[in-house]
Amino acid sequence: MESVEQGSVARPAELQAARVMVTGATGQIGHFLLPRLVRDGHAVHAISRRRRDGADKVHWLLGDVAATGMSWPAVDVLIHAAPLRFLPALLPDFLAKGGRRVICFGTTSRYSKAASGEAKEQAFAAEQIAAESKLAELCAAAQAPWTVFRPTLIYGAGLDRNVTVIARLIRRFGVFPLFGAAAGKRQPVHADDLAAACVAALSTPATFNAAYDLAGGETLTYRAMVERIFDAEGRTPRFIPVPLTAFRAAMWCVSRIPRFRDFNAEMARRMNEDLVFDSGDAVRDFGYAPRKFAPQPLGRYPVTP
Repeated sequence: MESVEQGSVARPAELQAARVMVTGATGQIGHFLLPRLVRDGHAVHAISRRRRDGADKVHWLLGDVAATGMSWPAVDVLIHAAPLRFLPALLPDFLAKGGRRVICFGTTSRYSKAASGEAKEQAFAAEQIAAESKLAELCAAAQAPWTVFRPTLIYGAGLDRNVTVIARLIRRFGVFPLFGAAAGKRQPVHADDLAAACVAALSTPATFNAAYDLAGGETLTYRAMVERIFDAEGRTPRFIPVPLTAFRAAMWCVSRIPRFRDFNAEMARRMNEDLVFDSGDAVRDFGYAPRKFAPQPLGRYPVTP
């Protein structure tokens, strides 16, 4: 956990029934977060480019957080589940209207991609670090406590670009390509466990002005993770060893597709790199209790991919 000292902060009781704005509301974390907030008695507002069906008792504001001049009604809490790079531009308006608490999501990729051989990944890591720093600066000036969550590999709603993409490849081809032994360790984290972390931390003083790495409840190798996805899809695990040169060529082709423009050969190399993080501070400070990795067949995810 990382923390900084600042001025007085809101008392927990003041946030027990707060006005909460959620960005990235139709994403995988938002899918689980909105009903949790409603059940806890919060007045929930959601910013999205489209309204999600089935989200009862949520006040929707249609808009794009990436657009300049984004504005919303006065709220007490901002839970930013959209990409972190957009947060610094949103904070001045939120804080000027009396916002008193910020919870947002970064990623543990800020560590792994900082040492990447790909310039775009290095730039991404630097962008994450800069956004977190700006968050702390702006919130300190407004005496509004902040919390940053840095999840590992997120799954659980059929919207991720890791487990879901692997499952789709398995369904289509019945095999999965591996580079080397694929022995790098992973800790997939369910999106609902991240939503629960938001609710638990919202009014917990121990989480004020702190950042947490949030891993899943189980550590397994990349190969074992893929084997479990095979099992979820009812398929026998079958792998094809692929040399790094072939992976580079394949990833270059895939990256020409707009939605996969961030795919690259470093993804293959990291199959054999341990990406393991300690969530002990989160367990201590707000009772974080993530589940073990249990992927569902594609058709059973709560959000249709």
